[in-house]
Amino acid sequence: MHTRLLIAVAAMAFATCALAAPPTTLVLQRGGTTVPTTTPLGGAPITSLELDPAMVGGDADSGDDLGPQPIVNRSVAHGHGGGHGMGHGKRAKSHPEFLGGFDGLDFHDQRYANGGNQFSVEPPDQGLCTGNGFVMESVNDVLAIYDSFGNKLVGPVDLNTFYGYPDAINRGTGAYGPSITDPSCYYDADTRRWFQIVLTLDRIGTTSALAGTNHLDIAVSQTSNPTGAWNIYHLPVQNNGTQGTPDHGCAGGFCLGDYPHIGADAHAIFLTTNEFSLFGAGFYGAQIYVISKDALAEGAASPNVVLFNGGDPSIPAPAFAVIPAISTGGEFADAHGGTEYLLSSDAVFYDSGTSSTVWLWSVSNTKAIDKMPTAVALDVSPLTVQEYAVPTSLAHQKPGSTPLLDCFATPSCASLLGYPSIVYPGPRDLAVNDSRMEQVSFANGKLWGTLDTDVLLNDGSHGSGINYFVINPHSGGLFANGTLALPDANLTYGAAAVTQGGRGVIAFTVVGVNDYPSAGYASFDAKIGAGDVHIVRPGAGPWDGFTGIPYLGGGRPRWGDYGAAVVDGNKIWIASEYISQTCTLAQYLTAPLFQCGGTRGALGNWATRISALEL
Repeated sequence: MHTRLLIAVAAMAFATCALAAPPTTLVLQRGGTTVPTTTPLGGAPITSLELDPAMVGGDADSGDDLGPQPIVNRSVAHGHGGGHGMGHGKRAKSHPEFLGGFDGLDFHDQRYANGGNQFSVEPPDQGLCTGNGFVMESVNDVLAIYDSFGNKLVGPVDLNTFYGYPDAINRGTGAYGPSITDPSCYYDADTRRWFQIVLTLDRIGTTSALAGTNHLDIAVSQTSNPTGAWNIYHLPVQNNGTQGTPDHGCAGGFCLGDYPHIGADAHAIFLTTNEFSLFGAGFYGAQIYVISKDALAEGAASPNVVLFNGGDPSIPAPAFAVIPAISTGGEFADAHGGTEYLLSSDAVFYDSGTSSTVWLWSVSNTKAIDKMPTAVALDVSPLTVQEYAVPTSLAHQKPGSTPLLDCFATPSCASLLGYPSIVYPGPRDLAVNDSRMEQVSFANGKLWGTLDTDVLLNDGSHGSGINYFVINPHSGGLFANGTLALPDANLTYGAAAVTQGGRGVIAFTVVGVNDYPSAGYASFDAKIGAGDVHIVRPGAGPWDGFTGIPYLGGGRPRWGDYGAAVVDGNKIWIASEYISQTCTLAQYLTAPLFQCGGTRGALGNWATRISALEL
């Protein structure tokens, strides 16, 4: 157990900026149906097609803008902020009881699902949803469904198969299927339906080249049982005037609907993306899609959908990673004809990498989505908060076994991988997040959000902590605002979930020179803020993945884009990326080759931990 440290509450100003521009009406395309079915694990330990060419060489979730490369997960970060000091810890009134947990999906599941007709992928980008006695986890690029005791009912199911597409890579023919990324999921207690979303990029035929068209694929369960049948919908997001999309003028002719996130209110499902040029340079603003929830739940042929373009010059806010709120237990904001709240940050737009503003977005009159969709309205307001900053440094790791790194340094082993022998120092540092807003919750009449921020550690170096916000969405007032941090470790990819009683949890990864990447959490409430840091599952060894190998990953190590935390009655389920295994180079070279007894893949060893806490 570690102790968290709290920074003082900041002042805040509030002003309302109503936007008169109506949304754009779009067409949601109904696809087929699917049933999640476990696919066999298997395939060769490594091939010449380990990495998806469309996704290699790109940035992670922090760093500089990329320019004209056809990849996802781009960033607009230009500056880096100074670190914050740390104050004194207090005990929050939210005091969750740890009920236990289990290992979720891992790199081995990802790589060897569907008979091995998968690419090696990192990071996992966790999606988690729970309800009706089920727990569903999605990562890049597989999903699994468990009962509430952690027994796996279905999985791993590769996402290409789940969405009805050809294999990600057919290792017999070399044919490519569509490239799927950024999964998220949501269980709606109101309609008793499960919603699963991904971003899908089309290919030119069966080649690796991207066609330019890309879409959000939305799967909606037909019942409250996620192991049964689902309906599939397709929402084009290339926004170049084709397939019913508006033309946003993205360089190179196609926009990219990157980093999709899901939220909901009583009437609508909200999907948000970061819009970049797919084949050129440039960020074009976050996009907010509003879709009839009832129509999706009923399996309608063409549910109403409208789009607010965050890149529109009339919007007086920098729209980046605008995250929609997930409401707890079917309790929604009913003011103004139904309201959905969203949050975003803006430090990535400044050369200093710092900001004292977050942006409160609201989509109101959401009940109109079924009868008069263009009457749905968007507002945005700036909130003054404690200064936060884009983290400046990667996270150092505790020394340990790194067989992939060691294999690269050993000529005979590197030749087995099919790569040149190169010596890199290790263990490699891993990425923390930039200062984009993470998961947002609406509970107890309040809005709860988190983001990563730069902090100063005890040794004078920079690290990552988690800035949190508890906001009154009606007045713009702050109930709590501070920074959760440790003196000798990084906390990163925080995700907050809160019960309707106002007691919650922030989940995250803990990593540093004394901690292997571990699954952690802190209690969270509106009076004190965040409580002590607890590690629910310590990491077993260092991260040892291919994006930490400059020859393979373009020099940018990857560790997540987001974690997850969700409320289910009086329980909160959390999911964090961590490292569940360790092995030596000798074990790495023991049959089955490069798998360390089935605990990892040749090019990666990330894992996920799912835990339950009761409040």
